[in-house]
Amino acid sequence: MQDFGDAFALAFGLVLHPTADLIEIVGLSLRVSLSACLLACLIGLPIGALLAITRFPGRGAVLVLVNALMGLPPVVLGLLVYLALSRAGPLGFMGLLYTPTAMIIAQTLLITPIVAALSRQVLEDLNDEYAEQFRSLCLTRMQSVQALLWDGRTALMTVALAGFGRAVAEVGAVMIVGGNIDHLTRVMTTAIALETSKGELALALALGIVLMVIALGVNAAVQVLRMQGEAEVAHA
Repeated sequence: MQDFGDAFALAFGLVLHPTADLIEIVGLSLRVSLSACLLACLIGLPIGALLAITRFPGRGAVLVLVNALMGLPPVVLGLLVYLALSRAGPLGFMGLLYTPTAMIIAQTLLITPIVAALSRQVLEDLNDEYAEQFRSLCLTRMQSVQALLWDGRTALMTVALAGFGRAVAEVGAVMIVGGNIDHLTRVMTTAIALETSKGELALALALGIVLMVIALGVNAAVQVLRMQGEAEVAHA
């Protein structure tokens, strides 16, 4: 176990002069989380838009399900993905277990309900405002969805950033499906857990600092976009 003072000094040294291992871990984390966020937005935003403008029997149950999936424990999701991708699972023939692709799949499934639920609320409020205008223009459902997505793009960016922040900080699911394999599936959160258990605090703290900077950056971006959205509304 390293002395805390020495560990912090070494950690800041690693941040200022990153090693190849640190760069590799951070790069893989960003690649996995950004890919998952993009896929989750491609899936979740249309779902959220359709739920916002469509009324159908059982809609309430669907909304309850989507909201409930927002709180799905990552380790449970990771276990389900593991079972699906394992050699005995239905997707085992693809050989994706313990690869970055498996981690992207797990994170996508984890944050898609978040994107869908948050975007549904944003777009439903917009739809209440524009519904009469859409009807007067005789827009199809798809055209209405496209119009809502475009008009709500600033607010939806905050939704996407929230999903990315959730993905990049996730550890349970990616640990299970990725295996935390050095130079292959080791990301920031899993590396922090491993290095801390080994008593090697310098790398763990350095990765923690990078993760905190990313989290603060995401929150700052969300706040800026929110302020821009409020300013646009005020000038409208």
